Amino acid sequence: MSNGGSSRSSLSFHFFAGLSTGMLSASLLQPADLLKTRVQQSPSSTLLLTLKEITSGPAPLFHLWRGTLPSVIRTGFGSALYFSTLNALRQHVARSNLLTSSLIVSTPSSNAHHTSSSLPQLSNIANLTTGAIARASAGFVMMPLTIIKVRYESNFYAYKSLWGAGTDILQKEGVRGFFSGFGATAIRDAPYAGLYILFYEQLKSRLSALKTAGIVADASKPQDEMKSRVSAPINFVSGVLAAGFATAITNPFDAIKTRLQLMPEKYGNMVRAGRQMVQEEGFRSLFDGLGLRIARKAASSALAWTLYEELVRRAETRWQ
Repeated sequence: MSNGGSSRSSLSFHFFAGLSTGMLSASLLQPADLLKTRVQQSPSSTLLLTLKEITSGPAPLFHLWRGTLPSVIRTGFGSALYFSTLNALRQHVARSNLLTSSLIVSTPSSNAHHTSSSLPQLSNIANLTTGAIARASAGFVMMPLTIIKVRYESNFYAYKSLWGAGTDILQKEGVRGFFSGFGATAIRDAPYAGLYILFYEQLKSRLSALKTAGIVADASKPQDEMKSRVSAPINFVSGVLAAGFATAITNPFDAIKTRLQLMPEKYGNMVRAGRQMVQEEGFRSLFDGLGLRIARKAASSALAWTLYEELVRRAETRWQ
């Protein structure tokens, strides 16, 4: 699968692989997501104050994992939709040779067979485009659950249950309330996913080349595919670095998105929200929660992608 673009694994396999990795990463990293929401919701909120408030209250561990259920459902099914859609797009692009114009980017290098990737090798513009389209599509479908999750995590609202949160949003804001901040979300998620895939594939290729150069070739073993014990660490490190780069670039849209989802009446739309945040709180407000977001994104993306690629690798090997 890594080079030819033909996949033996089914669409349902990629769906359930994405579902399982997404649910695992969401449940493990929910405290970081909750803290990020609290830090971004107000200029007076800081990480230390937020942690102090939570740990000094009743059941601090329970409170840190508040909103885990919507996070697991949203991230799990969002990842399932994302990975299955991304795989379908990448397979189509690989078979049809779309987005490979030499005037725009170079085609995959001759070192492609040394890469740690279990995925089709595409051009830079194809990686960027397929990642953006897949993420924006999955984000739109999961947006109502995202709104419920963010409101439930925030202490701006006193929701006792997810059902109560959803009912209150529907009664006060209508169906439109479930899509508050989608513009900022799409502008954050689509470039993030596209940049992530671009950086991720490039880093894997370069780290794999370095690793391969340091290994003495064994003529008795095929060199076309790197062993799992070598590829998994490369994929994980590549995921961490790619997430860090992509997160730093797109964080302003994440900060704006959070304000729109928590206070849609005050901020109105994405442009107005960004302008108002900068005027009232300074340019720095657009990077509130950056450290937490980088930490969470780096861990969740690296974990999800490493596990996903290993599942794909094992499935492809078994079905060969």
